[in-house]
Amino acid sequence: MGSYTVWSCLKHIPQRLAGVAMVAPVVNYRWPSIPKSLMKNDYRREVLKWSFWIAKYFPGLLHWWVTQNMFPTTSMLEKTPANYFNDQDIEVLKHTKGFPMLTKERLREQGVFETLRSDFLVAFADWDFDPADLPDPFTSGPEKSPSSVHIWQGYEDKVIPFQLQRCLCHKLAWIKYHEVPKGGHLIVHYEGVCDAILKSLLLGEDLPMYEPKAVVTEP
Repeated sequence: MGSYTVWSCLKHIPQRLAGVAMVAPVVNYRWPSIPKSLMKNDYRREVLKWSFWIAKYFPGLLHWWVTQNMFPTTSMLEKTPANYFNDQDIEVLKHTKGFPMLTKERLREQGVFETLRSDFLVAFADWDFDPADLPDPFTSGPEKSPSSVHIWQGYEDKVIPFQLQRCLCHKLAWIKYHEVPKGGHLIVHYEGVCDAILKSLLLGEDLPMYEPKAVVTEP
């Protein structure tokens, strides 16, 4: 979920990584480097705060809630698409059979629910480091490496705001940041995007269309 484990790999075992490409990775609002000005009016922060508290202390209640009100079916997505996804994401969910763990039937299975719950708790808990403080893992050692780190983000992502991703990448100049102009949260499933990710990571070929239009800096 959310590529959050990659940050730990970059901190602790960078020498074992040939390269990294994260797609719409989780941004933890508890990271000290996230400016308060970017979080002040972000409703997701409060939603995550209360969801985390319920997931940690009342897992039974959370299990009941997600099996009653989750968003897996096409009908529910069509009723409230602006809550989670943009138009392209909705089309992906309609035609891609790759999201079985988000169905009510699978979430009723305790093993599936606990897997997702554990992921959520780790991703949004207090970390022992801030990714913004990481040095370039491939040039800070005794030997330089041709490896690289990439982050891909949708400009219209309604789950992970692009502003937070841009801010983080501005602090970490060694990360190559790519932005899909009309992309939502499920950009990896868009036609051509997966190929672009692989070409950039493996061949160093970058398309101008995925360059961010502007740079957001910390106030």
